[in-house]
Amino acid sequence: MAEMELDDEGRRLLDQLFDKWSLLVLHALCDRPRRFSELRQHMPAVTPKSLTACLRRLERNGVVERVVLSTEPVAIEYRITRLGRSLESPLRAMLGWVVDHLNTVEAARTHYDEQRAHS
Repeated sequence: MAEMELDDEGRRLLDQLFDKWSLLVLHALCDRPRRFSELRQHMPAVTPKSLTACLRRLERNGVVERVVLSTEPVAIEYRITRLGRSLESPLRAMLGWVVDHLNTVEAARTHYDEQRAHS
């Protein structure tokens, strides 16, 4: 694989797309559009303030769109955009890697912590 150099803007984008909540929001929206409350149920640990900030960042970066539904009362739905959809494959690969390797990573952490404690 060729070495890639990211400038400050590229690193900032990575930080925004792959932060703590963005990965989970994008993963949820790849399955189907969701309302704010559905996203909160999907990720119970996220605060409303953090979820709002996350959705705004993703919308600003063009990977999520906010759609006003003409229902009574008016509702808001969040959807993945075409650009956001292009992240689906690498996102699923990353999340799959975490599921497949979590036990190995936890063992490495334990080993590291034990080594540091005895140093």
